[in-house]
Amino acid sequence: MLRLLLIRKGLPLLFLPPLLLTVLCTFGLAQEEAAGPESPSIEIAEDVGEAMLEEAARMRERFHVRARSQFERKPFGFDLGTIDWLKEWAFSLPLKLPDFVRHVHEQSRLLGVVGSMIMLAFLTALFYSLFGQQRVLRRLEGTVDPLRAKIPEPVYPYFLSTLKVVTSSLIPLILWGLYGLTNALIAYRAAWFLLIGKLFQLWALGALLINLLRETLTRDILAIPERYGRPVFRISRLVILYILLSIAVFRGAEAFRIPEDVLALLKFSISLSIALASLFLLLKKRAILGILPDFPYRSYQIFRRGFESLFFPVMFATFLTGLLWCFGYQKLCKFLWLKTWGVGGVFLGIMVLYHMLQRILQSWHRKKDATEEAVNALYHAMRSLLLYATVIATTLITLRMLGLFDPLQRVISFPFLTIGQAAISIWTLLKVIIILLGFAFVSRLVKAWLDYKVYPSIGVEEGLGYAINTFLGYLLLAIGFLFALRAVGIDLRILMVFAGAIGIGLGLGMQSMAANLIAGFALIFGRRIRKGDWIQVGDTLGQVQEVSLRATKVRTRDNIEHLIPNADLISNTIINYTLSDPLVRIHVSVGVSYSAQPQEVKQILLDAASRNTNVSKRKKPDIWFSEYGDNSINFELLVWIDVRKISDNLVRSQLYFDIFEALDKADIEIPFPQRDLHIRSDQTRPSKEGTK
Repeated sequence: MLRLLLIRKGLPLLFLPPLLLTVLCTFGLAQEEAAGPESPSIEIAEDVGEAMLEEAARMRERFHVRARSQFERKPFGFDLGTIDWLKEWAFSLPLKLPDFVRHVHEQSRLLGVVGSMIMLAFLTALFYSLFGQQRVLRRLEGTVDPLRAKIPEPVYPYFLSTLKVVTSSLIPLILWGLYGLTNALIAYRAAWFLLIGKLFQLWALGALLINLLRETLTRDILAIPERYGRPVFRISRLVILYILLSIAVFRGAEAFRIPEDVLALLKFSISLSIALASLFLLLKKRAILGILPDFPYRSYQIFRRGFESLFFPVMFATFLTGLLWCFGYQKLCKFLWLKTWGVGGVFLGIMVLYHMLQRILQSWHRKKDATEEAVNALYHAMRSLLLYATVIATTLITLRMLGLFDPLQRVISFPFLTIGQAAISIWTLLKVIIILLGFAFVSRLVKAWLDYKVYPSIGVEEGLGYAINTFLGYLLLAIGFLFALRAVGIDLRILMVFAGAIGIGLGLGMQSMAANLIAGFALIFGRRIRKGDWIQVGDTLGQVQEVSLRATKVRTRDNIEHLIPNADLISNTIINYTLSDPLVRIHVSVGVSYSAQPQEVKQILLDAASRNTNVSKRKKPDIWFSEYGDNSINFELLVWIDVRKISDNLVRSQLYFDIFEALDKADIEIPFPQRDLHIRSDQTRPSKEGTK
């Protein structure tokens, strides 16, 4: 009965088995779920807008509370009595000098011979770091130079600069490490000994920072002009040295148990002096803007133009927050610096890393054959994946540093649709899109890598490789889709409901689409039409560019693209010129005068064919004496050409040019149709009367 009904409705019998299977599966699943747990349902949530507004109001209230907490001021910790104490301590300092010398002598005896040797080693290393550093750097460059051929050219400057930074800071790093080892072995807790460890730590960090700035600002790593990089480096180095010296003084005062109010006064003085010293660097607009790298990316150009237009307000705000820090508003300053300089620094770092990776990709691409399709496909796939990862990383890090990620997530996490036990919201849709795009870019990269590296090495032909890539692409997208559904918590059993609806839709309303899909699978895995084949469908002759599930894209020699439905390719006769052999034979008709010698004409035609570079040398040309015409004796020149590389009309035109010139030189006439017109005049006969 169902079969007759489907026939009467015009449903093709081809879709009867899938439709029955879908209906039965859906019916069986419904019965199974009715006996067990509740079947998945789909519900549309109400009042989503009101819920989002309520959450936004709660977030606004929490923001106000947090903003008020940022303005909490920390007390100075000192008063006028602290200054009086410092005066008395300064006047009594000469009287305490003998006690200090005696204390140092006692501590050195407690340290012993081993400790003295270690301190001597520290001093020797310090002396060598001051006077032997350039020798070490020159030796390092000579050692690393043979590795230059093995390291990619864009990476080598960064690699060498990193080694220079580490080598220039190696002595303080070694001293810091030796101090840590000594401290662990002898467990010596004298104040001055602990202070030396903190000073070694400051020295190591300062050396790393200064050497890193030197390599970044005064070398060609980021192509910073020397007139901008060197002044900024000199001022930055002075500011860093002053900051390190101030911290060292503060650490020394802290180690020798200076009163807390004195430490607070010292900290205030150091912070205020650092803020004032930094002002000289902040006012160097041209130098600071000059050290920013000139990247051609649109987002970076917007960032740079915005920073340039707001330079002085930003610098004034930075200096003002530095003063606020000195006066006890540390919490507010940390918050503002993180949201401004922190975000800007992270964005700049991501752009520098992205630019470095782009240069590596471009260098690799320049070394390869730019006309090779597999190389270009792999290059564009890697660039797309790199851009996608950079955009996602920049967006997530920026939102988190600005503190907008969690509030934004809560606002867009209200469900507007419920499928089974899973609540669908804008946030879940965003996650699905991100996961699907990630799988799509990875799928593109995997297919390009297979075409470039794997298939040529194992001898897989282009058509088979294309079929594998097509199947792999759809498989990865399907896995990504299931993974995305599972990641957002959607019950996969709901797909059976959609499968039933899709099956009925295929049977009733999407017959042509289903036919094209089935024909697409047949073409892909039947391998009768492959990517790169030259086919002719009706009057259309072209190369197959893509065999998708719905249609096949064919590009003619005139660069016109035809989208041919797959069902038409399956049902009609297709001429595939390159299915087994790309060589095809073309016929060139030539007519000459009856006065010509056939053997001479034959040789002329063979010579013309042999001179043409587009005629295949694998198969010899042939000459047919085809007929005796009305005005000429006719010949057929048969030559073989590779239809993938050249058009038959173009080769035929070239041969006609050569044959015409050769026949003209041999004085062989090329006849043309002629008609002789005979005019006969009919004279009037004299009448009998006239003759009389």
